[in-house]
Amino acid sequence: MAHFIAEVFHILFVLQLIGSYSVASQYVISDASGLGRRYDGIGGLSGGGATSRLLVNYPEPYLDQILDYLFKPNFGASLPILKVEIGGDSQSTDGTESSHMHSANDENYQRGYEWWLMKEAKKRNPSIKLYGLPWAFPGWIGNGQQSPYVNIDVTVDYIIKWIQGAKTHHNLTIDYIGIWNERKHNASYIKLLRATLDRKSLHHVQVVAADGKFRISYDILKDPALAKAVQVIGVHYPGTQVTNYTLETGKTIWASEDYSTNNNEVGAGCWARILNQNYVNGMMTSTISWNLIASYYDALPYTRDGLMTANEPWNSHYEVTDTIWITAHTTQFTDPGWMYLKHKSGVQHLDKGGSFVSMTDGVNLTIIIETMTHDHSKCIRPYLPPYNVAPQTAKFTLQGSFAKVSSLNVWYSKLTFSGQTSTMFAKKNPIKVVNGSFTLSLNPDEVYTLTTTERGYKGNYPTPPPSAPFPVPYSDNFDNYPEFSEASNFADQAGVWEIRESGDPTHKLVMEQVVLESPVYWCPAAESPISVIGNYSWQNANVSMDVKLGDNTGAFLAQRINHGGCKVVAATGLFFIVYSNGTFAVYSDIHRQFLLNSGQVDVKSGMWFKMQLLIQDNKATGFVQGKTLFTASLDPKTIPSHGFVAMGMPNYASAQFDNFDIISAS
Repeated sequence: MAHFIAEVFHILFVLQLIGSYSVASQYVISDASGLGRRYDGIGGLSGGGATSRLLVNYPEPYLDQILDYLFKPNFGASLPILKVEIGGDSQSTDGTESSHMHSANDENYQRGYEWWLMKEAKKRNPSIKLYGLPWAFPGWIGNGQQSPYVNIDVTVDYIIKWIQGAKTHHNLTIDYIGIWNERKHNASYIKLLRATLDRKSLHHVQVVAADGKFRISYDILKDPALAKAVQVIGVHYPGTQVTNYTLETGKTIWASEDYSTNNNEVGAGCWARILNQNYVNGMMTSTISWNLIASYYDALPYTRDGLMTANEPWNSHYEVTDTIWITAHTTQFTDPGWMYLKHKSGVQHLDKGGSFVSMTDGVNLTIIIETMTHDHSKCIRPYLPPYNVAPQTAKFTLQGSFAKVSSLNVWYSKLTFSGQTSTMFAKKNPIKVVNGSFTLSLNPDEVYTLTTTERGYKGNYPTPPPSAPFPVPYSDNFDNYPEFSEASNFADQAGVWEIRESGDPTHKLVMEQVVLESPVYWCPAAESPISVIGNYSWQNANVSMDVKLGDNTGAFLAQRINHGGCKVVAATGLFFIVYSNGTFAVYSDIHRQFLLNSGQVDVKSGMWFKMQLLIQDNKATGFVQGKTLFTASLDPKTIPSHGFVAMGMPNYASAQFDNFDIISAS
């Protein structure tokens, strides 16, 4: 009897499954009644917290391979937009990025790695659009206040110089410029920025505002001058929805920062869903991923929230994740300037869950279909309300100028979540269009691209070297870098270290801390410049470096640093500090509230000396010039059990560092 009941239930299940496919939902794809909005492209965001920090350290040929997966047309993600942080000398999520103007009298356009990255992107795709946005600003912009709007003329000039410097020094044309990431906008500043761009013959640069919430839409409706100044409304993490008053502006709308989700299968599902539904639900014509590439230490905030991962330059390991191929489903079969079809004529939700969009360049047709289920496509933010996706049959009828299409090329992905290997970006047999129609059986968690184009290629390079931990012993004398660059593998968390000439024949090139006043920060900035390196799991290490201090400052070596990113302000560990006044101190926190040891040391400003910090289990020893200054037992209640190695300073001041060594670590 039990066997009979089981058979009945099985038959009922099969009939239900068959029934779910049996009646095809009908969809029309047509341009007969006109077209929708202009498609502007998919982008990736480098920066917004030093997220590409480790990328520049990769050796060839692996560096070229990574960049090809991101930017090379018809190869991988084939990104048509690159957004970069305009460095502001302050922490902005996973690290700091150097400003082109550390002071009002300072200009340098060789600092940092965003110039290099933009040039590499342009090398692969000369048509790629470039977009700059500040998170933080150097302190002189705020003139002692935490605002870039103290003197808007000064801030506009600062941004204009960055745009002009890109062209003059790197032959880079900036296409879009933002205001201040996720902070309250200033209408007077935006209007002055637009007017100055025009006056400086930078008419082509479009203003994106305000890279945050929707408030600016309401202000645009009330202020015609502001409306004229803003070309694109950029919103962050909209959850595929926009407000009615945003649509009422008639402006181009972008999800100018979105995704921010681990690049595993669920992250790929999130990306597939929002790339379609940002337009289906919100009429957003571009979606830009934070971030472009997870090229920062895993222990820093938002681990692996990039379109791919490359955070082991010491052994050249990188990972081409599913998000690359989800991106390719759109970017390899369209170009910015194509037009979306109208809603209900090629853009809409599927009856049993999922969505599709259709685009045309006036000749070709591309349709992207996604059926991402709720639990397999949750982004990190915002909250995703429950919904269902079921197996379904969809019949598509091509009308208007597409009525004579006889076949469509097919590219297919299937995300799996049970340990099985997903099928990603596979080319299938073309679909025949009969009497203007074709039918598809759609299952949950699939992506289809159907296209009349003959494009599409799943780029491939040999498997990179396997993952490996940070190498020890490790040393760097900083003599093999271009001046104004950053030393490999150091991740500045407050302050900025640049390679500079030392002025001393015994120390050729050095790392110099160059931020001399508190910045206009994006997230609260630590008042102690600090740069981390190595393996977050290290418990024991033997670390040394040479230091030359300016007046009224100090330098520290630290171990077991437990926080980076915006949480670096709360970092604890063991901080061994030597001051230019001939004293030393040992603390358990970056704010120097919990003193563990102190004393005198024979150093002074302007002299080079060697510091060393050794931790073995629960014992720490500090040395200067080979002389033991302290030995301390570590209380596990106050000192973390593991963390980064770091170097830094107790205040914003000038100091030089050389001959860094990690002699041993475990």
